Amino acid sequence: MIVHELLQEGVSCLRLAKIPDAEIDAALLLGRLLGMSRARLYLNARQVVSSELIDQYNSLLSRRLAREPVAYIVGEQEFWSLSFAVSPAVLIPRPETEELIEQVLAHEKSSGFVAGPVLDLGVGSGAITVVLARELPDRVVWGIDRSWEALLVARQNIHRHGVSANTHLVNGDWLTSLAAKRQFALVVSNPPYIADKEKASLQPEVMDFEPHLALFSGDQGLDDILILAQEVRHVLLPGGWFFMEIGESQGPAVLNIFASFADYDSLAVHKDLAGRPRIFQARCL
Repeated sequence: MIVHELLQEGVSCLRLAKIPDAEIDAALLLGRLLGMSRARLYLNARQVVSSELIDQYNSLLSRRLAREPVAYIVGEQEFWSLSFAVSPAVLIPRPETEELIEQVLAHEKSSGFVAGPVLDLGVGSGAITVVLARELPDRVVWGIDRSWEALLVARQNIHRHGVSANTHLVNGDWLTSLAAKRQFALVVSNPPYIADKEKASLQPEVMDFEPHLALFSGDQGLDDILILAQEVRHVLLPGGWFFMEIGESQGPAVLNIFASFADYDSLAVHKDLAGRPRIFQARCL
């Protein structure tokens, strides 16, 4: 059997099971085994594959047929044009979170931030921490996560992308691990924001494999956001900014939550590229 034939078998197998993006997934799994990009798979379409590799490929396809996300199967996910290690201990980085970072960097370019370090709340894979450390190399970036297993993955990515010198990780539940001291110029977070009642509507790739601790936040999906609204103001410097990813229907509720505290102004919700309200901002007085 040659590469092209094996790839087509993989695509057909996933299509029959109605797996989304069957062509992409089949190519990613085969490319992982062969050490090839999708483009190289097609360039090497006539290459003969061994029976051992065929067995390995079928094993990976079986995992995908069980709806395990490809990122967990191959152990990596692209984010910000970088490759990040992932495991079931962390959420798989998503394009919406890239837009959160883009909003932060656009603000930094247009208005700047006061002097001081940056804080990433809910580090997960370390995608936000790494990108901010790379894009804001003059800042020290701190990251907090309650999951020790997630921090191990984040540390791996921090080393992979060469930002160990200006990053620090802390194991803690939101801000309880830090002194209530106004010390950060910028706080960024992608917190859990899915309502418990939405569980039944989620794809099995999410519901059955990604960490629920990083996904769900009470009846309305706002429990953790309420905690952040109360706590972030105690660690932001005067004039410091808070940016956060939110659910597309949560804009009004999040604005009301933060408006209830006199410590914040410049409240706004920005839309993502699909036109959905997605990124919240606030400044601390």
